[in-house]
Order: sequence, then structure tokens, then C-alpha cells
Amino acid sequence: MSTRQHLYDGKAKTIFAGPDAHHLIQYFKDDATAYNAVKHDVIMGKGILNNLISEHIMGVVAKAGVDTHFVERLNEREQLIRKVEIVPVEVVVRNIASGSLVKRLSGDCIPVKDGDTLPAPLLEYYLKEDALNDPIIAAKHITTFGLASADELARINSMTATVNTVLTEMFMAIGIRLIDFKLEFGRLPPELGGEIILADEISPDNCRLWDVETGEKKDKDRFRQDLGGLIEAYTDIASRFGLNTAALSTTGADQ
Repeated sequence: MSTRQHLYDGKAKTIFAGPDAHHLIQYFKDDATAYNAVKHDVIMGKGILNNLISEHIMGVVAKAGVDTHFVERLNEREQLIRKVEIVPVEVVVRNIASGSLVKRLSGDCIPVKDGDTLPAPLLEYYLKEDALNDPIIAAKHITTFGLASADELARINSMTATVNTVLTEMFMAIGIRLIDFKLEFGRLPPELGGEIILADEISPDNCRLWDVETGEKKDKDRFRQDLGGLIEAYTDIASRFGLNTAALSTTGADQ
């Protein structure tokens, strides 16, 4: 890592310069954060598991026709990815009511409860701005302020719908309910067409995943809610997918 040019340090990943102008190296850290990094810890082995799981999911999504930035997993913590300009919007899909949705809306007008199945998938947008605590925004905010064009937003929405269908079926096949998840998108450079593609990662860090039979949480809520057992939960997801977790260098209890 030390020999590479450091470009960006995020909450859970670090980005380094890649082998050429159009590729980057994405390094998965063991850092766990919640509530806009107000809560932070290091959980040994988390980054390895997220790298493994995200590789698998990105591959399945790509086979469904969604163009992604993922190229290949290089080792237990690194991926080669296509370089994009990140659209500063987090796209959240909610299939089951939970988390901030219930906190924001549950009341007399909308008596929604944690675990309620929504009538249809609910699409929400959040401005990717830590200083403002990632506020929820409308589609018109995205186009009005030039975060993405109307055509780009339509492409984002279409790809998001496809990802939701693929992920819902994929997780249900291993006995997991996909409650909600977050996606990020990026714009390829103009010389490569400037098209919007799926970026970031898809892992238990940005999905809510509940066991179908027991309701046990298999995602980062184990960290958010001080439930413990995060590594065990992530390892279980990887194992259900049939992934080889032998590369996991640390399998001890959560730190």
C-alpha cells in the first residue's frame, strides 16, 4: 500500500492510484462507522469479508446487465476498479420498513412499524455531504442543482430497480430478506463515453439483511446497535453464497 499514490480516504475504504489513468485501486479497511462516523471502531477482518462479498455481488449484478466499476479482486483487501466521477447522491431502496424510515415517518398519518413490508420498493435520495449529515433530497434537487441530468437520473433509477430485483432474489435464495440497501454511482470520463455506472460496493455494510427464519440481523446494524457478532454475521453471508473465507486472516470476536 505504501508505494501507491494515496488519493482518498473514506470511512471504510481507501482509494489509491491504479496502473493507468482509467483505473484505481480500492482498499477495504476494517473500520466500522455509524451515525456519520460519530461511532467508530476497528473490527479485524471486516474489510476482507466485504471485499469478498462485494466481488461476488458485483459479478451477479453485472451478469444482469448493470454496468459497474468493478474489474477484479486483486487480493484479500483490494479491488481494481474503473475510475469514475462519483455522483454526490446516495440512492437508498427500501423494501421493508426499518431504520431511519421508521424514525422519520412513523406516526398517526403513517403508522409504519419496523419490519412492515412496504407496498412497493421505496426509492430515496440523500445528498452525499457529511457536513450536512447526508440530508434526504428530492429528484428535482438532483437535476436542478446539476448533480445529474434528467437522463442520467433515469438511468440511475433503472439500474437501481434492476439491482433491487437481482439482490432480492439472490438473498432470498440463501434464506435472507433484503430489507434495504444503499447504492452509489459514478460517471466515466468523457473520453470513455461519460456514462453513469454503478460504483462503491455492495456488502453487509450497506445492506440490511435479516435471516428469513429467525429475523437475526446479518448486517452493520450489529455494530450500530451494539449487538456484537458482526464478523460471524458477515462470515455467515459469505458462507451461504459459497464463498471461500479461508483468506480471512482474523476470525476472532468483534473488537
